[in-house]
Amino acid sequence: MKSQKILLIAFLSLITLASCSDDDNNPLPVNEEEVITTLEVTLTNGTTTVTLLSTDLDGDGPNDPVVSVSGNFEKGMTYDGVLKLLNETESPAENITEEVEEEALDHQFFYSTTNSIATFAYSDEDTDGNPIGIEFKMTASADAGNGKVTFTLRHEPNKNASGVKDGDITNAAGETDIEVTFDVVVE
Repeated sequence: MKSQKILLIAFLSLITLASCSDDDNNPLPVNEEEVITTLEVTLTNGTTTVTLLSTDLDGDGPNDPVVSVSGNFEKGMTYDGVLKLLNETESPAENITEEVEEEALDHQFFYSTTNSIATFAYSDEDTDGNPIGIEFKMTASADAGNGKVTFTLRHEPNKNASGVKDGDITNAAGETDIEVTFDVVVE
């Protein structure tokens, strides 16, 4: 009888140990969403630089972002654009653009306008040949006017969905990390 109890305890112990899994000791790392307080867009055409800047130091807090545009665009001109993302809740400010570049397969910027004020073309790509959008070209409308330009960063978009590679956000899915709209003038 005593040996049967020992065998039963050994058998139950073996079942208990076999049901335990090693993956409890090695949980998958959580890729936390980036804190982005500032979006700076620098556009140059060789002689003129226009800077679009949005700063929101309290995030979803009660204060609205401070949004500014340093000048107007020249009609018909093409500008080289570069986006910079910062987390200014840290000191010194953390450059989130570097993190987006490192995780390029999981990020893409999208650009949209009102009043056909400008067109955009991607100038950079991830290792799969899909656009990232940190670097781009913007061509101002051939006609003078005003409108809005919106920059949207998507986390984990479906880069293989219809139109996404060409900058159409409609089928992109994913989550929006930041979206900022600027009022611009073409003269």
